[in-house]
Amino acid sequence: MKFHSLAILGLIATVCLGSAKEVTAYQTQDSTPVATTGITQIAAAVGQSGYFQRGEHATQGRVSIVTRNKRRYLQFDRNFRTSSGPDVYVILHRSSRPQTYGLRRNDYALIARLRRFNGSQTYALPANLNLSGYKSVAVWCRKFNATFGYASVGG
Repeated sequence: MKFHSLAILGLIATVCLGSAKEVTAYQTQDSTPVATTGITQIAAAVGQSGYFQRGEHATQGRVSIVTRNKRRYLQFDRNFRTSSGPDVYVILHRSSRPQTYGLRRNDYALIARLRRFNGSQTYALPANLNLSGYKSVAVWCRKFNATFGYASVGG
């Protein structure tokens, strides 16, 4: 009885796995895999992203530049975390690795005051801002001109 049950189970597994392999292996040149279509749509919604690196303070998490309803946003993920401080802002910086101290005014664009020192949060980007000139997103203390952390997001 056990042998009979194992034989049937083995036969079912062989047929199922064999069929699955045939379906995934069969593609024509004109067909587009479903997974690729989904990734393409996500890539259109999420332009660039990067993980925060330490500057003056430990900073972690991921930031993405996303587009929703023809508007662009910076999206910090739920793992975002940095130290608390006075006068802390989110900025875009022209360097992929901004210096820790002494940022020059022409090297960054001020986006908004940091709302929280941890967790998911979203910041609208100005519609007229040309992103091509900026290579990182940074968390920056204006009072002490100190970069808490940064994430490289482009070119």
